[in-house]
Amino acid sequence: MPKLLIADDEEDITRLIARYAQREGYEVTCVGDGSEAVEACRKEDFDAIVMDVMMPDMDGFSACKEIRQRKDIPVLMLSARGTEYDKLFGFEVGVDDYVTKPFSPKELMARLKVIISRHSRSSSTGSVPDRADRLCAGGLMIDLPGRTVTLNGERTDLTAKEYSILVYFVRNKGIVLSRDQILNEVWGYDYFGDDRTVDWQIKLLRGKLGPYRNCIQTIRGAGYKFEDPDKEL
Repeated sequence: MPKLLIADDEEDITRLIARYAQREGYEVTCVGDGSEAVEACRKEDFDAIVMDVMMPDMDGFSACKEIRQRKDIPVLMLSARGTEYDKLFGFEVGVDDYVTKPFSPKELMARLKVIISRHSRSSSTGSVPDRADRLCAGGLMIDLPGRTVTLNGERTDLTAKEYSILVYFVRNKGIVLSRDQILNEVWGYDYFGDDRTVDWQIKLLRGKLGPYRNCIQTIRGAGYKFEDPDKEL
């Protein structure tokens, strides 16, 4: 039985999600703020977390970041706001999906199944199948067994999605990849979101690649392409 943690200070919403989740066979734990969510994750493991952004004591983004430092648990974030900034910030701290209130409980359950399934596949096989121990593009080096990325010898910290996108790009150097291809490869064919998600994640990824940010080229009307860096980098 999959274990679900629900963190929201609105009891009506918590009860609604819990009711639908239990019907789907989840074992449900409910907490009322971000600090309680962090503490719950310290004590036990969960298959997924549904968490509100605006909560007392500790907000959802801070709680997600804290949890991600200790455990790799997929997170579906709830918010009354649907601004691009909120979504970008959520992806940056490791949120897997984002649902704006008011929402359909049935859609939320469907999205939840997707991120749990995707996380399970990623944990067992990796989002992108390994073909070598190391990938290089100039001074950009990806250690596949360790899932680490270094830039000219300095390690850069990427989220799981950013890492998977970068590996996909480097393995397909010089090939134009459409947003749909990237979504299908990294998120899976059953992802509910739209291709703007790819743009947001690539914007965040470029911000962490320093002198190698321009290796990811935008091809107008087609998608993206990764090219080897100039030798002087």
